Amino acid sequence: MSQRLHHLLAPVVADLGYELWHLESTGAGRSSILRLYIDAPDGIALEDCEKVSREVSAVLDVEDASGGEYQLEVSSPGLDRPLITAEHFRRFIGERARINMYAPVDGKRKLRGVILAVNGDTVDFGCGDQTYSLSTGDMAKARLEPVFEE
Repeated sequence: MSQRLHHLLAPVVADLGYELWHLESTGAGRSSILRLYIDAPDGIALEDCEKVSREVSAVLDVEDASGGEYQLEVSSPGLDRPLITAEHFRRFIGERARINMYAPVDGKRKLRGVILAVNGDTVDFGCGDQTYSLSTGDMAKARLEPVFEE
């Protein structure tokens, strides 16, 4: 369902001047939550989230695409934004990230390091003196790791 919703909502969000960074659907029935993360070059403000929420709600109501009752949440992906696609990783080459793998890599499921390169759906990830080539499909979760200077 989320793939279908992404294809439906990405153009709506783009027409408003934003990028649909990620879409999550959790829960079921009355506790169902549809969460959209939007982004823009100048960042996201509360007014941006409100504008997208109104438009997306209208589209979902007309298309009846949500599959029933839901609570809609629209927000910025934040500094520790999720990294889902190869394009997400490509944008942040040279940045620090945390990656959780479905299966262990060299005995580790959790990796912290730097995004070095992206080739197709493979991310070259530097952890200390090791470099791993990781498929985005083998990642359970990946997020940027913001670095704050003192």
